[in-house]
Amino acid sequence: MAIERISEIQLGDMLLVFEQETDFKRVGFYMMPAGMAAQDVCDRKFYRVNSLAQLKLMGDIYPNCYGNGQTMHNCETANLFEYDTQTVELEGEKTYIRTVMRDHRGYDLVNVITWYQGEESFEMKNIFTNHSEDMVTLEMIASFEMGNLTPFEEGMAPDTLTVHRLRSKWSHEGRLVSETVEDLQLEPSWSNWSVGVERFGQRGSMPVMKYFPFVAVEDTKNHVLWGAQLAHEASWQMEIYRQDDGLHISGGLADRDFGHWMKNIGAGESFETPAAILSVCSGDIDQLCHRLVSAGEKYVEQGPEEEQGLPIIFNEYCTTWGCPSHENIAGIIHAVKNRGFDYFVIDCGWFKEDGVPWDISMGDYNVSDTLFPEGLEKTVELIRDAGMRPGIWFEIDNVGRAAKAYELTDHLLKRDGHPLTTYSRRFWDMKDPWVKEYLGEKVIGTLRKYGFGYMKMDYNDTIGIGCDGAESLGEGLRQNMEASLDFVRQVKEELPDLVLENCASGGHKLEPLMMSLCSMASFSDAHETEEIPIIAANLHRAILPRQSQIWAVIRRDDSLKRIGYSIANTFLGRMCLSGDVTELSDEQWDVIERGMAFYRETAPVICKGMTRRIGPKITSDRYPQGYQVVLRTGVSGEALVVIHCFQGDLPETIEVDLTGCASQIANIYSYDKKADIHVKDQTLFYRTRENMSAVAVHLI
Repeated sequence: MAIERISEIQLGDMLLVFEQETDFKRVGFYMMPAGMAAQDVCDRKFYRVNSLAQLKLMGDIYPNCYGNGQTMHNCETANLFEYDTQTVELEGEKTYIRTVMRDHRGYDLVNVITWYQGEESFEMKNIFTNHSEDMVTLEMIASFEMGNLTPFEEGMAPDTLTVHRLRSKWSHEGRLVSETVEDLQLEPSWSNWSVGVERFGQRGSMPVMKYFPFVAVEDTKNHVLWGAQLAHEASWQMEIYRQDDGLHISGGLADRDFGHWMKNIGAGESFETPAAILSVCSGDIDQLCHRLVSAGEKYVEQGPEEEQGLPIIFNEYCTTWGCPSHENIAGIIHAVKNRGFDYFVIDCGWFKEDGVPWDISMGDYNVSDTLFPEGLEKTVELIRDAGMRPGIWFEIDNVGRAAKAYELTDHLLKRDGHPLTTYSRRFWDMKDPWVKEYLGEKVIGTLRKYGFGYMKMDYNDTIGIGCDGAESLGEGLRQNMEASLDFVRQVKEELPDLVLENCASGGHKLEPLMMSLCSMASFSDAHETEEIPIIAANLHRAILPRQSQIWAVIRRDDSLKRIGYSIANTFLGRMCLSGDVTELSDEQWDVIERGMAFYRETAPVICKGMTRRIGPKITSDRYPQGYQVVLRTGVSGEALVVIHCFQGDLPETIEVDLTGCASQIANIYSYDKKADIHVKDQTLFYRTRENMSAVAVHLI
């Protein structure tokens, strides 16, 4: 079939190609590294142009080729949208590409690409408008569609394409899983007729559960990678689709089949999808992920000024385990005062009554007069007098079963007319004006009354497939989570200097939209485990390290080696300490404080740089074997090398190629100052000594 190009548009080092089949006017889209544009893109392929307008209207024909039930990709609605116009406009630092497609029945779809000058990725979204006289119902609408993978190999490119995903579960966030298209059974059939689909995603209000909203495809012969992230706080899906020689990826809201989602669009109304972040590059998976994640830099730079230097946090959760009081906080402050901590966070439990666990009592948010007999004023004053910014914990959206608010069912989410209830929680209806006023008083009012400069926003259960209140359960969920984000935006507007921490049982909300609103996030609920450095390194592929708050929980019985291991973990992101700080020896504090000084020294590299993970695959997170090296190179070439040795046999010497970065050793961190490390001919050599130990090197 004949295919003609509509346009070629270069954004930085990315070349975007829009095309259509001559017999139809469906718009297709693919891209490649601009530096490879001079090479012959292989035309010896049999592939159909898949419409950039991937959506499904109720009543239209579902896809054929055994697709129905697997996917709504390439249904009748998608195939009816024809190319109309395309414009490219420069507005300040942004370039907009708007591609207009029309359905003769009176529907428009505008695909909008936004590129920020100098970035190595761009955003894509779709806006559907109903110009007909009747209401229509969407069953699916994607944020992006990208095809013709790979354009550099003829035919179906056997043994060439690998799909990368980031799996996730509680305290095991960000595991990279790489599978060939053959293992995913995404080879085309002998007839090029039946469709193959790998659809995956998440249903509920914890967007990073099972998977991160991320997918990448690698051409392993030509070393080119294409990838996408979704910025969305509710149910989502990604699809890897194939019918012929061309592989396609798409994604957006979880559709009717996958996420119980339908949306009515009245005459004259429009609907806008969540944004997707897309990129392409030559290189490896770490380079592609760096390009996608770096899109978040512009939002972090707009945060509170003091955040730019990566302040060190003390959070008392792993000291008091959900039972903070004025008395025990006073003891903690005495132990940590003048030791270089910038923030002190009062975590969960400040509101609980005697004998009632914190995790079933959130929602009323009255300061406990047992734990804080004189209110929070004196405790906050102690924190400030110690030179630290006071912080406090809230679980804003959820209500525990022991709280009085649990019975306010008129203001809580429902499903099938019943309060939406899990074993320990119910959920505020975040669209309800009464709830907005209540939370404004309880959350914003508390922050303002006591002068808190930091809020940890936790979220410890999921709504699941959705809730009542809209035309579908999935749309009820989407609207509720958008209202939840609007409340966070309200907090930021009323308290612009407030530092926000994004937490959802650790890392269940580590997606680009929520991260754009927060200074940092709890990387995981892995507090004291051996796998912390593995998770922390994983997350370099999903969020900015400067936003990844990593626990270092120190116990009075910890050996110096164990303390050095825990402190080195935090060099992979933001340093957050907790634990038995009132009972530590001077020797233990020396290991900690040397680590704090090393962290401050290397903060510029943590803030801005490129990460490369080196070492064998770690098959078990809980019982890790072997070693892991994280090499982070700053924008000026300055570098940070963090090496963790796990269980099992270790090589006598670990070698790290320093090509492209600095090679002069400025400082070494190890628990006993005896690390055997040297650099020769742009290679770092580390002679290993002990299992379950860590060392870090600063190179200038």
